[in-house]
Amino acid sequence: MIEELRIRDLGVIADATLPLGPGFTAITGETGAGKTMVVTALGLLMGERSDAGAVRSGAGQARVGGLVRTSDPAVAELVDELGGDVEEGELVLGRTVSAEGRSRATVGGAAAPVGSLGRLAERLFAVHGQSEQLRLRSQAAQRETLDRFGGAELAEVLRAYAEAHRERQRLAARHAELTAAREERAAEAARLRGELEEISAVDPQSGEEHELLRRVELLGNVEALREASGSAHEALVSDSDDPMMRDANGLVDGAVRALERVAGHDDRLAAVLETLRGVSFQLADAARELAAYGDDLDQEGPGELARANERLAALNGLFRLYGADTAAVIAYGADAASRLAELDGDDETIGELADGLERAGAEEQGLAERLSGLRRDAAARLSELVTVELRQLALPDAEFLVRVAPLESLGASGGDEVQLLLAPHPGAAPRPIAKSASGGELSRVMLALEVVVAGVDPVPTFVFDEVDAGVGGAAAIEIGRRLARLARSSQVIVVTHLAQVAAFATNHLQVVKDSSGGFTESSCRRLEGEERLAEMARLLSGLSDSGSALEHAAELLALRP
Repeated sequence: MIEELRIRDLGVIADATLPLGPGFTAITGETGAGKTMVVTALGLLMGERSDAGAVRSGAGQARVGGLVRTSDPAVAELVDELGGDVEEGELVLGRTVSAEGRSRATVGGAAAPVGSLGRLAERLFAVHGQSEQLRLRSQAAQRETLDRFGGAELAEVLRAYAEAHRERQRLAARHAELTAAREERAAEAARLRGELEEISAVDPQSGEEHELLRRVELLGNVEALREASGSAHEALVSDSDDPMMRDANGLVDGAVRALERVAGHDDRLAAVLETLRGVSFQLADAARELAAYGDDLDQEGPGELARANERLAALNGLFRLYGADTAAVIAYGADAASRLAELDGDDETIGELADGLERAGAEEQGLAERLSGLRRDAAARLSELVTVELRQLALPDAEFLVRVAPLESLGASGGDEVQLLLAPHPGAAPRPIAKSASGGELSRVMLALEVVVAGVDPVPTFVFDEVDAGVGGAAAIEIGRRLARLARSSQVIVVTHLAQVAAFATNHLQVVKDSSGGFTESSCRRLEGEERLAEMARLLSGLSDSGSALEHAAELLALRP
Protein backbone atom coordinates (compact mmCIF):
# COMPACT_ATOMS: atom_id res chain seq x y z
CA MET A 1 0.00 0.00 0.00
CA ILE A 2 0.99 3.66 -0.41
CA GLU A 3 1.69 4.99 3.05
CA GLU A 4 2.50 8.54 2.03
CA LEU A 5 2.40 10.61 -1.17
CA ARG A 6 4.43 13.80 -1.62
CA ILE A 7 3.61 16.21 -4.46
CA ARG A 8 5.54 19.36 -5.38
CA ASP A 9 4.85 21.81 -8.21
CA LEU A 10 2.37 19.61 -10.05
CA GLY A 11 -0.50 21.53 -11.58
CA VAL A 12 -1.94 23.84 -8.95
CA ILE A 13 -0.37 21.86 -6.09
CA ALA A 14 2.72 23.67 -4.79
CA ASP A 15 3.62 21.33 -1.96
CA ALA A 16 1.39 18.70 -0.44
CA THR A 17 1.92 15.56 1.62
CA LEU A 18 -0.93 13.05 1.64
CA PRO A 19 -0.96 10.60 4.56
CA LEU A 20 -2.74 7.63 3.03
CA GLY A 21 -2.21 4.41 4.94
CA PRO A 22 -4.47 1.33 4.99
CA GLY A 23 -8.21 1.21 4.52
CA PHE A 24 -10.39 3.59 2.55
CA THR A 25 -9.07 7.10 1.83
CA ALA A 26 -11.44 9.67 0.32
CA ILE A 27 -10.01 12.77 -1.34
CA THR A 28 -12.35 15.72 -1.77
CA GLY A 29 -12.06 19.42 -2.53
CA GLU A 30 -13.60 22.26 -4.46
CA THR A 31 -13.71 22.18 -8.24
CA GLY A 32 -10.34 23.27 -9.58
CA ALA A 33 -8.57 22.64 -6.28
CA GLY A 34 -6.38 19.97 -7.81
CA LYS A 35 -7.98 16.64 -6.87
CA THR A 36 -7.20 15.31 -10.33
CA MET A 37 -3.54 16.16 -9.77
CA VAL A 38 -3.51 13.58 -6.98
CA VAL A 39 -4.50 10.90 -9.50
CA THR A 40 -1.97 12.36 -11.96
CA ALA A 41 0.75 12.10 -9.30
CA LEU A 42 -0.14 8.48 -8.59
CA GLY A 43 -0.08 7.82 -12.33
CA LEU A 44 3.44 9.26 -12.58
CA LEU A 45 4.58 6.91 -9.80
CA MET A 46 3.08 4.07 -11.81
CA GLY A 47 5.12 4.90 -14.89
CA GLU A 48 2.43 6.65 -16.92
CA ARG A 49 3.48 9.11 -19.62
CA SER A 50 4.49 12.51 -18.30
CA ASP A 51 3.26 15.88 -19.54
CA ALA A 52 5.46 18.94 -19.25
CA GLY A 53 2.27 21.02 -19.23
CA ALA A 54 1.45 19.59 -15.78
CA VAL A 55 4.47 21.33 -14.22
CA ARG A 56 3.26 24.26 -12.09
CA SER A 57 3.66 27.63 -13.77
CA GLY A 58 6.99 29.21 -12.82
CA ALA A 59 8.52 25.95 -11.53
CA GLY A 60 11.44 24.19 -13.21
CA GLN A 61 10.15 20.70 -12.50
CA ALA A 62 7.40 18.74 -10.80
CA ARG A 63 8.31 16.07 -8.24
CA VAL A 64 6.31 13.16 -6.91
CA GLY A 65 7.45 10.78 -4.20
CA GLY A 66 5.75 7.82 -2.63
CA LEU A 67 6.46 5.61 0.36
CA VAL A 68 5.10 2.15 -0.44
CA ARG A 69 4.85 -0.68 2.05
CA THR A 70 5.16 -4.11 0.43
CA SER A 71 6.04 -7.69 1.31
CA ASP A 72 5.82 -9.01 -2.28
CA PRO A 73 9.05 -10.96 -3.04
CA ALA A 74 8.59 -10.30 -6.77
CA VAL A 75 8.65 -6.55 -6.08
CA ALA A 76 11.77 -6.90 -3.91
CA GLU A 77 13.47 -8.94 -6.65
CA LEU A 78 12.72 -6.33 -9.31
CA VAL A 79 13.90 -3.47 -7.06
CA ASP A 80 17.13 -5.35 -6.36
CA GLU A 81 17.59 -5.92 -10.09
CA LEU A 82 17.30 -2.14 -10.58
CA GLY A 83 19.96 -1.51 -7.92
CA GLY A 84 17.56 -0.20 -5.27
CA ASP A 85 16.56 -1.41 -1.81
CA VAL A 86 13.38 -2.35 0.02
CA GLU A 87 14.23 -1.57 3.63
CA GLU A 88 12.12 -3.29 6.28
CA GLY A 89 9.23 -3.58 3.84
CA GLU A 90 9.38 0.08 2.78
CA LEU A 91 9.98 1.08 -0.83
CA VAL A 92 10.56 4.70 -1.87
CA LEU A 93 9.51 5.62 -5.41
CA GLY A 94 10.20 8.95 -7.08
CA ARG A 95 9.46 10.71 -10.36
CA THR A 96 10.47 14.14 -11.65
CA VAL A 97 9.17 15.89 -14.77
CA SER A 98 10.99 18.98 -16.03
CA ALA A 99 9.31 21.94 -17.68
CA GLU A 100 11.14 20.90 -20.87
CA GLY A 101 9.51 17.46 -20.75
CA ARG A 102 12.41 15.36 -19.44
CA SER A 103 11.37 12.66 -17.02
CA ARG A 104 13.40 10.69 -14.46
CA ALA A 105 12.57 7.96 -11.97
CA THR A 106 14.08 6.53 -8.80
CA VAL A 107 13.29 3.14 -7.29
CA GLY A 108 14.47 2.27 -3.81
CA GLY A 109 16.98 5.13 -3.83
CA ALA A 110 18.51 4.22 -7.21
CA ALA A 111 18.02 5.92 -10.57
CA ALA A 112 15.95 3.67 -12.83
CA PRO A 113 14.25 3.69 -16.24
CA VAL A 114 10.78 5.23 -16.12
CA GLY A 115 9.41 2.01 -17.59
CA SER A 116 10.47 0.12 -14.46
CA LEU A 117 7.78 2.01 -12.51
CA GLY A 118 5.19 0.46 -14.81
CA ARG A 119 6.57 -3.01 -14.15
CA LEU A 120 6.28 -2.40 -10.41
CA ALA A 121 2.79 -0.94 -10.78
CA GLU A 122 1.54 -4.20 -12.26
CA ARG A 123 2.24 -5.81 -8.87
CA LEU A 124 1.18 -2.91 -6.66
CA PHE A 125 -1.68 -0.84 -8.09
CA ALA A 126 -4.92 -0.82 -10.03
CA VAL A 127 -6.21 2.55 -11.25
CA HIS A 128 -9.83 3.04 -12.23
CA GLY A 129 -11.12 6.16 -13.86
CA GLN A 130 -12.87 7.21 -17.03
CA SER A 131 -9.99 5.80 -19.11
CA GLU A 132 -10.32 2.45 -17.33
CA GLN A 133 -14.06 2.46 -17.99
CA LEU A 134 -13.26 2.95 -21.66
CA ARG A 135 -10.71 0.14 -21.50
CA LEU A 136 -13.33 -2.15 -19.96
CA ARG A 137 -15.32 -1.73 -23.15
CA SER A 138 -12.62 -3.66 -25.05
CA GLN A 139 -12.99 -7.41 -25.42
CA ALA A 140 -9.36 -7.95 -24.39
CA ALA A 141 -9.97 -6.20 -21.06
CA GLN A 142 -13.19 -8.16 -20.54
CA ARG A 143 -11.37 -11.46 -21.15
CA GLU A 144 -8.56 -10.42 -18.78
CA THR A 145 -11.14 -9.62 -16.07
CA LEU A 146 -12.72 -13.06 -16.42
CA ASP A 147 -9.29 -14.73 -16.38
CA ARG A 148 -8.36 -12.89 -13.17
CA PHE A 149 -11.54 -14.16 -11.57
CA GLY A 150 -10.83 -17.69 -12.82
CA GLY A 151 -8.08 -18.08 -10.23
CA ALA A 152 -4.85 -20.07 -10.11
CA GLU A 153 -6.01 -23.10 -12.11
CA LEU A 154 -7.18 -20.99 -15.03
CA ALA A 155 -4.00 -18.89 -14.86
CA GLU A 156 -1.83 -22.01 -15.04
CA VAL A 157 -3.76 -23.45 -18.00
CA LEU A 158 -3.59 -20.06 -19.74
CA ARG A 159 0.18 -19.96 -19.21
CA ALA A 160 0.58 -23.49 -20.60
CA TYR A 161 -1.68 -22.65 -23.54
CA ALA A 162 0.31 -19.48 -24.34
CA GLU A 163 3.53 -21.52 -24.45
CA ALA A 164 1.92 -24.18 -26.67
CA HIS A 165 0.52 -21.47 -28.95
CA ARG A 166 3.92 -19.81 -29.34
CA GLU A 167 5.59 -23.16 -30.06
CA ARG A 168 2.96 -24.06 -32.66
CA GLN A 169 3.41 -20.67 -34.32
CA ARG A 170 7.19 -21.08 -34.33
CA LEU A 171 6.97 -24.50 -35.98
CA ALA A 172 4.37 -23.29 -38.47
CA ALA A 173 6.52 -20.33 -39.47
CA ARG A 174 9.60 -22.52 -39.92
CA HIS A 175 7.64 -25.12 -41.90
CA ALA A 176 6.17 -22.41 -44.15
CA GLU A 177 9.59 -20.86 -44.66
CA LEU A 178 11.20 -24.12 -45.75
CA THR A 179 8.28 -25.15 -47.93
CA ALA A 180 7.94 -21.79 -49.67
CA ALA A 181 11.69 -21.55 -50.36
CA ARG A 182 12.12 -25.16 -51.48
CA GLU A 183 12.90 -24.29 -55.14
CA GLU A 184 15.27 -21.51 -54.17
CA ARG A 185 17.05 -23.77 -51.71
CA ALA A 186 17.30 -26.55 -54.32
CA ALA A 187 18.95 -24.09 -56.72
CA GLU A 188 21.31 -23.01 -53.97
CA ALA A 189 22.20 -26.64 -53.24
CA ALA A 190 22.96 -27.28 -56.94
CA ARG A 191 25.21 -24.22 -57.07
CA LEU A 192 27.09 -25.30 -53.93
CA ARG A 193 27.61 -28.80 -55.33
CA GLY A 194 29.16 -27.34 -58.49
CA GLU A 195 31.44 -25.08 -56.48
CA LEU A 196 32.55 -27.90 -54.19
CA GLU A 197 33.26 -30.12 -57.21
CA GLU A 198 35.39 -27.35 -58.74
CA ILE A 199 37.33 -26.86 -55.51
CA SER A 200 37.70 -30.61 -55.01
CA ALA A 201 39.04 -31.06 -58.53
CA VAL A 202 41.90 -28.66 -57.80
CA ASP A 203 42.27 -29.86 -54.17
CA PRO A 204 44.15 -26.79 -52.89
CA GLN A 205 46.61 -27.27 -50.05
CA SER A 206 47.05 -24.49 -47.52
CA GLY A 207 49.97 -22.22 -48.48
CA GLU A 208 51.04 -24.17 -51.57
CA GLU A 209 50.87 -21.08 -53.81
CA HIS A 210 53.92 -19.63 -52.08
CA GLU A 211 56.03 -22.76 -52.81
CA LEU A 212 54.82 -22.81 -56.41
CA LEU A 213 55.80 -19.20 -56.97
CA ARG A 214 59.27 -19.99 -55.63
CA ARG A 215 59.58 -23.02 -57.94
CA VAL A 216 58.42 -21.06 -60.99
CA GLU A 217 60.97 -18.38 -60.30
CA LEU A 218 63.67 -21.02 -59.88
CA LEU A 219 62.80 -23.01 -63.00
CA GLY A 220 62.49 -19.86 -65.08
CA ASN A 221 66.22 -19.25 -64.51
CA VAL A 222 67.35 -22.87 -64.97
CA GLU A 223 70.09 -22.22 -67.55
CA ALA A 224 71.76 -19.55 -65.50
CA LEU A 225 71.49 -21.78 -62.45
CA ARG A 226 72.93 -24.77 -64.31
CA GLU A 227 75.87 -22.70 -65.64
CA ALA A 228 76.65 -21.14 -62.29
CA SER A 229 76.41 -24.42 -60.37
CA GLY A 230 78.57 -26.18 -62.99
CA SER A 231 81.26 -23.52 -62.89
CA ALA A 232 81.26 -23.63 -59.12
CA HIS A 233 81.59 -27.42 -59.14
CA GLU A 234 84.43 -27.19 -61.66
CA ALA A 235 86.22 -24.71 -59.44
CA LEU A 236 85.94 -27.02 -56.47
CA VAL A 237 86.62 -30.35 -58.21
CA SER A 238 88.04 -30.14 -61.75
CA ASP A 239 87.74 -33.04 -64.18
CA SER A 240 90.09 -31.33 -66.71
CA ASP A 241 93.36 -32.98 -67.91
CA ASP A 242 94.98 -29.56 -68.23
CA PRO A 243 97.84 -29.47 -65.68
CA MET A 244 97.39 -25.71 -65.42
CA MET A 245 93.80 -26.08 -64.23
CA ARG A 246 93.99 -26.56 -60.50
CA ASP A 247 90.79 -26.86 -58.46
CA ALA A 248 90.21 -25.67 -54.90
CA ASN A 249 90.06 -29.16 -53.50
CA GLY A 250 93.43 -30.07 -55.05
CA LEU A 251 95.06 -26.93 -53.74
CA VAL A 252 93.81 -27.55 -50.20
CA ASP A 253 94.93 -31.17 -50.38
CA GLY A 254 98.40 -29.99 -51.43
CA ALA A 255 98.53 -27.64 -48.49
CA VAL A 256 97.49 -30.43 -46.14
CA ARG A 257 100.26 -32.75 -47.45
CA ALA A 258 102.89 -30.03 -47.09
CA LEU A 259 101.96 -29.33 -43.46
CA GLU A 260 101.65 -32.96 -42.49
CA ARG A 261 105.44 -33.35 -42.97
CA VAL A 262 106.29 -30.64 -40.41
CA ALA A 263 103.20 -30.21 -38.18
CA GLY A 264 104.75 -32.43 -35.54
CA HIS A 265 107.48 -29.83 -34.91
CA ASP A 266 105.21 -26.83 -34.23
CA ASP A 267 101.81 -26.70 -32.50
CA ARG A 268 100.76 -23.60 -34.41
CA LEU A 269 101.17 -25.42 -37.72
CA ALA A 270 99.31 -28.41 -36.30
CA ALA A 271 96.35 -26.15 -35.59
CA VAL A 272 96.43 -24.76 -39.12
CA LEU A 273 96.59 -28.33 -40.43
CA GLU A 274 93.39 -29.24 -38.60
CA THR A 275 91.66 -26.19 -40.02
CA LEU A 276 92.65 -27.13 -43.56
CA ARG A 277 91.45 -30.68 -43.10
CA GLY A 278 88.08 -29.27 -42.05
CA VAL A 279 88.02 -27.04 -45.10
CA SER A 280 88.77 -30.06 -47.27
CA PHE A 281 85.75 -31.91 -45.90
CA GLN A 282 83.51 -28.83 -46.41
CA LEU A 283 84.71 -28.41 -50.00
CA ALA A 284 83.95 -32.07 -50.68
CA ASP A 285 80.40 -31.64 -49.26
CA ALA A 286 79.81 -28.50 -51.31
CA ALA A 287 81.02 -30.26 -54.44
CA ARG A 288 78.60 -33.14 -53.87
CA GLU A 289 75.68 -30.72 -53.28
CA LEU A 290 76.50 -28.85 -56.50
CA ALA A 291 76.66 -32.12 -58.43
CA ALA A 292 73.26 -33.24 -57.08
CA TYR A 293 71.79 -29.78 -57.76
CA GLY A 294 72.94 -29.98 -61.35
CA ASP A 295 71.46 -33.45 -61.75
CA ASP A 296 68.09 -32.19 -60.39
CA LEU A 297 68.05 -29.31 -62.83
CA ASP A 298 68.72 -31.71 -65.68
CA GLN A 299 65.81 -33.91 -64.59
CA GLU A 300 63.23 -31.08 -63.97
CA GLY A 301 63.82 -28.83 -66.88
CA PRO A 302 61.00 -27.21 -68.92
CA GLY A 303 58.43 -29.90 -68.12
CA GLU A 304 58.49 -29.12 -64.41
CA LEU A 305 58.14 -25.40 -65.10
CA ALA A 306 55.05 -26.05 -67.25
CA ARG A 307 53.47 -28.18 -64.53
CA ALA A 308 54.11 -25.51 -61.87
CA ASN A 309 52.60 -22.77 -64.03
CA GLU A 310 49.59 -24.94 -64.78
CA ARG A 311 49.01 -25.56 -61.08
CA LEU A 312 49.29 -21.85 -60.30
CA ALA A 313 46.75 -21.07 -63.02
CA ALA A 314 44.30 -23.56 -61.51
CA LEU A 315 44.72 -22.02 -58.07
CA ASN A 316 44.33 -18.48 -59.40
CA GLY A 317 41.06 -19.56 -60.98
CA LEU A 318 39.82 -20.55 -57.51
CA PHE A 319 41.16 -17.34 -55.97
CA ARG A 320 39.08 -15.23 -58.35
CA LEU A 321 35.89 -17.03 -57.26
CA TYR A 322 36.27 -18.15 -53.67
CA GLY A 323 39.00 -16.28 -51.82
CA ALA A 324 42.31 -14.46 -51.92
CA ASP A 325 44.48 -17.48 -51.10
CA THR A 326 44.34 -21.21 -50.50
CA ALA A 327 43.39 -20.74 -46.83
CA ALA A 328 40.36 -18.63 -47.85
CA VAL A 329 39.31 -21.12 -50.53
CA ILE A 330 39.55 -24.04 -48.10
CA ALA A 331 37.45 -22.11 -45.54
CA TYR A 332 34.87 -21.28 -48.24
CA GLY A 333 34.66 -24.93 -49.15
CA ALA A 334 34.10 -25.95 -45.53
CA ASP A 335 31.28 -23.40 -45.15
CA ALA A 336 29.74 -24.49 -48.44
CA ALA A 337 29.83 -28.15 -47.39
CA SER A 338 28.15 -27.30 -44.09
CA ARG A 339 25.45 -25.27 -45.81
CA LEU A 340 24.91 -28.03 -48.39
CA ALA A 341 24.44 -30.58 -45.61
CA GLU A 342 21.80 -28.31 -44.11
CA LEU A 343 20.03 -27.86 -47.43
CA ASP A 344 20.19 -31.58 -48.24
CA GLY A 345 18.44 -32.21 -44.92
CA ASP A 346 15.52 -29.92 -45.78
CA ASP A 347 13.18 -32.66 -46.88
CA GLU A 348 13.83 -34.57 -43.69
CA THR A 349 13.50 -31.37 -41.66
CA ILE A 350 10.22 -30.48 -43.34
CA GLY A 351 8.87 -33.91 -42.46
CA GLU A 352 9.99 -33.57 -38.87
CA LEU A 353 8.47 -30.08 -38.67
CA ALA A 354 5.19 -31.37 -40.06
CA ASP A 355 5.09 -34.09 -37.39
CA GLY A 356 6.02 -31.60 -34.67
CA LEU A 357 3.45 -29.14 -35.93
CA GLU A 358 0.74 -31.78 -35.74
CA ARG A 359 1.69 -32.65 -32.16
CA ALA A 360 1.93 -28.97 -31.15
CA GLY A 361 -1.46 -28.26 -32.73
CA ALA A 362 -3.06 -31.12 -30.85
CA GLU A 363 -1.55 -29.91 -27.56
CA GLU A 364 -2.66 -26.34 -28.26
CA GLN A 365 -6.18 -27.48 -29.12
CA GLY A 366 -6.42 -29.61 -26.00
CA LEU A 367 -5.32 -26.76 -23.75
CA ALA A 368 -7.66 -24.34 -25.55
CA GLU A 369 -10.61 -26.64 -24.88
CA ARG A 370 -9.63 -27.01 -21.25
CA LEU A 371 -9.24 -23.21 -20.99
CA SER A 372 -12.65 -22.68 -22.53
CA GLY A 373 -14.24 -25.03 -20.00
CA LEU A 374 -12.64 -23.19 -17.09
CA ARG A 375 -13.75 -19.86 -18.54
CA ARG A 376 -17.34 -21.02 -18.92
CA ASP A 377 -17.39 -22.19 -15.31
CA ALA A 378 -15.85 -18.91 -14.13
CA ALA A 379 -18.26 -16.92 -16.31
CA ALA A 380 -21.27 -18.52 -14.65
CA ARG A 381 -19.96 -17.75 -11.16
CA LEU A 382 -18.90 -14.21 -12.07
CA SER A 383 -22.28 -13.47 -13.68
CA GLU A 384 -24.13 -14.51 -10.53
CA LEU A 385 -21.87 -12.67 -8.08
CA VAL A 386 -21.74 -9.38 -10.05
CA THR A 387 -25.51 -9.44 -10.51
CA VAL A 388 -25.89 -9.66 -6.72
CA GLU A 389 -23.47 -6.74 -6.29
CA LEU A 390 -25.29 -4.60 -8.85
CA ARG A 391 -28.56 -5.12 -7.05
CA GLN A 392 -26.89 -3.72 -3.95
CA LEU A 393 -25.61 -0.78 -6.03
CA ALA A 394 -29.07 0.58 -6.80
CA LEU A 395 -29.54 -1.54 -9.91
CA PRO A 396 -32.10 -3.92 -8.38
CA ASP A 397 -33.44 -5.25 -11.68
CA ALA A 398 -30.15 -5.48 -13.55
CA GLU A 399 -28.78 -8.78 -14.74
CA PHE A 400 -25.08 -9.15 -15.51
CA LEU A 401 -23.96 -11.88 -17.88
CA VAL A 402 -20.53 -13.06 -19.00
CA ARG A 403 -20.77 -14.79 -22.36
CA VAL A 404 -17.99 -17.08 -23.59
CA ALA A 405 -18.26 -17.85 -27.31
CA PRO A 406 -15.87 -19.74 -29.60
CA LEU A 407 -13.67 -17.85 -32.03
CA GLU A 408 -13.14 -19.03 -35.60
CA SER A 409 -9.47 -19.68 -34.90
CA LEU A 410 -7.16 -19.93 -31.91
CA GLY A 411 -5.31 -16.81 -30.84
CA ALA A 412 -2.67 -15.86 -28.30
CA SER A 413 -5.22 -16.03 -25.45
CA GLY A 414 -7.15 -19.08 -26.52
CA GLY A 415 -10.18 -19.76 -28.68
CA ASP A 416 -12.74 -17.70 -26.78
CA GLU A 417 -14.50 -14.40 -27.26
CA VAL A 418 -15.52 -13.00 -23.87
CA GLN A 419 -18.29 -10.42 -23.65
CA LEU A 420 -19.64 -8.65 -20.59
CA LEU A 421 -23.38 -8.10 -21.06
CA LEU A 422 -25.92 -6.10 -19.09
CA ALA A 423 -29.69 -6.22 -19.04
CA PRO A 424 -30.57 -3.10 -16.98
CA HIS A 425 -34.22 -4.04 -16.41
CA PRO A 426 -36.53 -7.06 -16.74
CA GLY A 427 -37.46 -8.00 -20.27
CA ALA A 428 -34.43 -6.31 -21.76
CA ALA A 429 -32.13 -8.51 -23.78
CA PRO A 430 -28.56 -8.59 -22.42
CA ARG A 431 -26.37 -6.32 -24.54
CA PRO A 432 -22.63 -5.57 -24.47
CA ILE A 433 -21.87 -3.09 -21.71
CA ALA A 434 -20.12 -0.88 -24.28
CA LYS A 435 -23.55 -0.31 -25.88
CA SER A 436 -26.07 -0.79 -23.09
CA ALA A 437 -24.50 0.81 -20.00
CA SER A 438 -24.60 4.52 -19.23
CA GLY A 439 -21.63 6.21 -17.59
CA GLY A 440 -23.12 5.73 -14.11
CA GLU A 441 -24.04 2.13 -14.80
CA LEU A 442 -20.60 1.40 -16.19
CA SER A 443 -19.04 2.87 -13.04
CA ARG A 444 -21.10 0.52 -10.90
CA VAL A 445 -20.37 -2.48 -13.13
CA MET A 446 -16.66 -1.73 -12.84
CA LEU A 447 -16.85 -1.42 -9.06
CA ALA A 448 -18.95 -4.58 -8.72
CA LEU A 449 -16.41 -6.47 -10.83
CA GLU A 450 -13.50 -5.28 -8.70
CA VAL A 451 -15.26 -6.19 -5.46
CA VAL A 452 -15.98 -9.70 -6.75
CA VAL A 453 -12.62 -10.26 -8.47
CA ALA A 454 -10.68 -8.93 -5.48
CA GLY A 455 -12.00 -11.88 -3.50
CA VAL A 456 -9.99 -14.17 -5.79
CA ASP A 457 -7.18 -11.95 -7.09
CA PRO A 458 -6.64 -9.05 -4.67
CA VAL A 459 -4.64 -5.98 -5.68
CA PRO A 460 -2.66 -4.18 -2.93
CA THR A 461 -3.89 -0.69 -3.87
CA PHE A 462 -6.94 0.51 -5.79
CA VAL A 463 -7.18 4.09 -7.03
CA PHE A 464 -10.64 5.24 -8.16
CA ASP A 465 -11.17 8.54 -9.95
CA GLU A 466 -14.80 9.57 -10.47
CA VAL A 467 -16.09 6.05 -9.83
CA ASP A 468 -19.27 7.81 -8.68
CA ALA A 469 -19.72 9.78 -11.91
CA GLY A 470 -23.34 9.91 -12.98
CA VAL A 471 -24.75 8.51 -9.74
CA GLY A 472 -26.16 9.93 -6.55
CA GLY A 473 -28.52 9.24 -3.67
CA ALA A 474 -28.94 5.58 -2.72
CA ALA A 475 -26.64 4.40 -5.51
CA ALA A 476 -23.84 6.60 -4.18
CA ILE A 477 -24.34 5.21 -0.66
CA GLU A 478 -24.05 1.66 -1.96
CA ILE A 479 -20.92 2.61 -3.90
CA GLY A 480 -19.45 3.90 -0.66
CA ARG A 481 -20.37 0.65 1.11
CA ARG A 482 -18.77 -1.44 -1.62
CA LEU A 483 -15.60 0.63 -1.55
CA ALA A 484 -15.44 0.14 2.20
CA ARG A 485 -15.88 -3.59 1.69
CA LEU A 486 -13.09 -3.61 -0.89
CA ALA A 487 -10.89 -1.76 1.61
CA ARG A 488 -11.04 -4.75 3.98
CA SER A 489 -8.49 -6.57 1.81
CA SER A 490 -6.86 -3.74 -0.16
CA GLN A 491 -5.93 -0.11 0.19
CA VAL A 492 -8.58 2.01 -1.54
CA ILE A 493 -7.98 5.61 -2.61
CA VAL A 494 -10.98 7.46 -4.05
CA VAL A 495 -11.23 10.94 -5.53
CA THR A 496 -14.90 11.86 -5.12
CA HIS A 497 -17.31 14.77 -5.05
CA LEU A 498 -20.06 12.84 -3.25
CA ALA A 499 -20.54 12.98 0.51
CA GLN A 500 -22.38 9.64 0.31
CA VAL A 501 -19.13 8.01 -0.86
CA ALA A 502 -16.73 9.97 1.37
CA ALA A 503 -18.80 9.06 4.43
CA PHE A 504 -17.52 5.49 4.35
CA ALA A 505 -13.84 6.46 4.27
CA THR A 506 -11.60 5.73 7.24
CA ASN A 507 -9.28 8.54 6.13
CA HIS A 508 -10.61 11.80 4.68
CA LEU A 509 -8.22 14.19 2.90
CA GLN A 510 -9.15 17.59 1.52
CA VAL A 511 -7.32 19.35 -1.31
CA VAL A 512 -7.47 23.03 -0.38
CA LYS A 513 -7.24 25.84 -2.93
CA ASP A 514 -5.69 29.20 -2.00
CA SER A 515 -5.93 32.14 -4.42
CA SER A 516 -5.03 34.90 -1.95
CA GLY A 517 -1.63 35.61 -3.50
CA GLY A 518 -3.02 36.44 -6.92
CA PHE A 519 -2.51 32.93 -8.21
CA THR A 520 -4.00 29.57 -7.32
CA GLU A 521 -2.02 27.27 -5.05
CA SER A 522 -3.29 24.08 -3.48
CA SER A 523 -2.27 21.95 -0.52
CA CYS A 524 -3.75 18.96 1.27
CA ARG A 525 -4.84 18.27 4.85
CA ARG A 526 -6.44 15.45 6.81
CA LEU A 527 -9.95 16.12 8.11
CA GLU A 528 -11.30 14.91 11.41
CA GLY A 529 -14.16 15.82 13.71
CA GLU A 530 -15.88 19.12 12.98
CA GLU A 531 -13.70 19.86 9.94
CA ARG A 532 -14.75 16.63 8.29
CA LEU A 533 -18.39 17.29 9.13
CA ALA A 534 -18.13 20.76 7.54
CA GLU A 535 -16.55 19.33 4.36
CA MET A 536 -19.29 16.70 4.15
CA ALA A 537 -21.89 19.47 4.47
CA ARG A 538 -20.17 21.43 1.69
CA LEU A 539 -20.26 18.37 -0.57
CA LEU A 540 -23.97 17.98 0.12
CA SER A 541 -25.13 21.56 -0.25
CA GLY A 542 -22.21 23.75 -1.20
CA LEU A 543 -22.40 25.32 2.27
CA SER A 544 -20.11 24.13 5.03
CA ASP A 545 -22.17 25.77 7.79
CA SER A 546 -25.69 24.87 6.70
CA GLY A 547 -27.54 23.40 9.66
CA SER A 548 -29.56 20.92 7.62
CA ALA A 549 -26.49 19.93 5.60
CA LEU A 550 -24.50 19.36 8.81
CA GLU A 551 -27.28 17.16 10.14
CA HIS A 552 -27.39 15.18 6.92
CA ALA A 553 -23.57 14.87 6.97
CA ALA A 554 -23.68 13.53 10.53
CA GLU A 555 -26.35 11.07 9.46
CA LEU A 556 -24.19 9.84 6.60
CA LEU A 557 -21.13 9.47 8.82
CA ALA A 558 -23.18 7.35 11.17
CA LEU A 559 -23.69 4.82 8.34
CA ARG A 560 -20.04 3.81 8.45
CA PRO A 561 -19.69 0.64 10.52
